[in-house]
Parts: sequence; structure tokens; C-alpha cells
Amino acid sequence: MVRKLGPEELGDLLELPLVAVLATYRMNGSVLLSPVWHQWRDGGFDVVVGPSDIKLKHLRRDPRASVVVYGHEPPYAGLEARGEARLEAEGAADAILSMALRYLGPEDGPAYAATVTNAVLVRLDPTELRGWDFADEWASS
Repeated sequence: MVRKLGPEELGDLLELPLVAVLATYRMNGSVLLSPVWHQWRDGGFDVVVGPSDIKLKHLRRDPRASVVVYGHEPPYAGLEARGEARLEAEGAADAILSMALRYLGPEDGPAYAATVTNAVLVRLDPTELRGWDFADEWASS
């Protein structure tokens, strides 16, 4: 496995409509892993959550978060980002429209995005990144 890859070395991985996993911390310190849509923008991840989402409650109390995105086909590339999330009211509508277009397409994306109201943008500018792929192992198989 090749380690210490940056986002720029992972090809189009972060542009693909892959469901990411967001890790937040419960009050008792255990981790909640949640599937989320994401977008990689300006060196960090955007995730959109609803106003009553438990992830939002967790992040308000403890901003530590991680996002993992990984490919489901060879060479099984992935990226983990860790840091403290910022919660922003501004930008959520634009982010959900962008994500809905990517995940659902031009026909269904705008209709879905229009149903999302009072959302909050979770912005993770990572302090730690860990990228990988199995290209070397896959090539020798």
C-alpha cells in the first residue's frame, strides 16, 4: 500500500459521487460514524446537515471530526481528513445544490436541493490528512 498520498495524487477520487463517512463524538466519548454526501473544496471538506441532526449537536459540543472517502474499485484509493469542524449558516444552500447535482444528476439534483431548508454547512479544513491506494499491490496481482 502506498501511504502519505495527498489529495492531488488521488486522481478524481474526490470528484466522484462516493458517499463519505463523517465521524463525530457522542457525549460519552464514543464515535458516531455517519454516511454523508461531501464536496472537496479549497483543501477541505464540506458536508451539509439539517438543523436537528444529531451530528450538528455533537459538533457544537465537540468540534473534532474526521471524514473518510474511499474508492470501491481497484486501486482502492482513499483519503482521511481530521481536524475541527466549523459550522456555518452561509453557504449551505450552494453546497447542497452542488452536491445534489453531483450525486443525483441535473434532473433530480435541483429538486432535492430545494427541499433542504435551514441546513448548516459543516466545514472541515483538515489539520491531518492521510491518503492511500493499493496501486502497487493491484498492479502485481
